[in-house]
Amino acid sequence: MWIHFELFARISLIAWIFAVSLFIFRKSALHIIAEILSLIGIVSLLYFTISLWISLDRPPLRTLGETRLWYSLFLSVIGYALYKRWKYRVFFVYALAMALLFLGINYAKPDIHNKALMPALQSIWFIPHVIVYILGYAFLGFATVLGITGLLHMKKKQETSKTLAEAENLVYIGYGFITFGLLFGALWAKEAWGHYWTWDPKETWALLTWGVYLVWIHMNYTKPYSHKFYFVFLILAFIILLLAWFGVNYLPAAQNSVHVYS
Repeated sequence: MWIHFELFARISLIAWIFAVSLFIFRKSALHIIAEILSLIGIVSLLYFTISLWISLDRPPLRTLGETRLWYSLFLSVIGYALYKRWKYRVFFVYALAMALLFLGINYAKPDIHNKALMPALQSIWFIPHVIVYILGYAFLGFATVLGITGLLHMKKKQETSKTLAEAENLVYIGYGFITFGLLFGALWAKEAWGHYWTWDPKETWALLTWGVYLVWIHMNYTKPYSHKFYFVFLILAFIILLLAWFGVNYLPAAQNSVHVYS
């Protein structure tokens, strides 16, 4: 099935590029066309991902390339749902732009995919662990977009208060997902390696990310600082999240990590 990736990727990439272009304009008729194009891209990627799962006879979640497929899919779906809920074009444009980025990386530099699944990944906890993390990252990414939006509209106090409240809701959802991700990961580690926690570099950074967002939630609950502080905090927190997801893989200490599968 992987040999057909370029075809489905092109459909999604082209549809999403045109959708983003149309969302720049303010005409509602163009937005309707953009929505249709967005859905075409989503359906194309969803069909490929399901077909890949069936052809590999395993969930396509083993390599970074495979998780990028899911991240592109979840970003586009969640972005569409949030757009329909709040009518924030910036949400949808961000979602499609990031989906395009991850899908484009896979298109330019595809992973080597095969049916082999190492014993450590043959666990019932593997699928929920990865999926809830990807969902959590997606929601926290949207919260970061609101953080950037809030900084750009600092002079409008009423609007920044609303933006912070919406970001707070997204952080709660994303934080819930990454909390479950930590718990599922511990159960998976116990089954695969005999220990719930080994202070592996990837585990440590995942815990650091979880702790940073916990600090944001507690500080936001009492709100002792200005809105600007919380928006900047959100952006910095997401940078740490990205380091935990991608950056740790390039650290010397991570070369022997049990989380390096490819």
